[in-house]
Amino acid sequence: MNAENHLRQLVIAGHEGSEQTARDSLDSVDPAARQLALGALHRMGKLTDADVRVALTDAAAVVRRRAASLAATRPAISVLSALLDEEATVVETAAWAAGEQETVSDDVLARLVDLALTATDPLLREAAVAALGAIGDERGLPAILSGCADKPNIRRRAVLALAPFSGAAVDAALAAALSDRDWQVRQAAEDLLPHMTDDPENS
Repeated sequence: MNAENHLRQLVIAGHEGSEQTARDSLDSVDPAARQLALGALHRMGKLTDADVRVALTDAAAVVRRRAASLAATRPAISVLSALLDEEATVVETAAWAAGEQETVSDDVLARLVDLALTATDPLLREAAVAALGAIGDERGLPAILSGCADKPNIRRRAVLALAPFSGAAVDAALAAALSDRDWQVRQAAEDLLPHMTDDPENS
């Protein structure tokens, strides 16, 4: 079977529930086949946490990235190794996954804070800020507030990430965002502000 047919069979396996076909490809020499095998097993409900943990250590970034995305719905799996990955796209995906998990370890939280504050790639800072907002842990708030003074896309994301928080610093950041030079940042603040000021007792 040539490579193209093999990949096609893996896609079909995910829809037809052919677990053995997918499992046989987890050890394929082709990274594309390995990541498709993960997707096929996930689609048929046969993917295990062990499968994902192994894939997070794969030699190919495309497989590690797929594994990180699958970890989003698997809270027992730590994405710390993916957040420390040398490949930026893996780190970005892992940050999103951490935000989807909502409850994360102290080590993962600390790594997200570090990325939000120090990552040279703006996409990584943006992904980390978004994840910290989704998680809603107070320890992430300083990094989110820092993002409110970053590049426009990050400022917009950081403003939205303020939703779970309250306090004078949050109020000040929202007030500043309302007069931001970027219209998307201003719009984010305008959209968020009513939800921050609603009094449940008066609703």
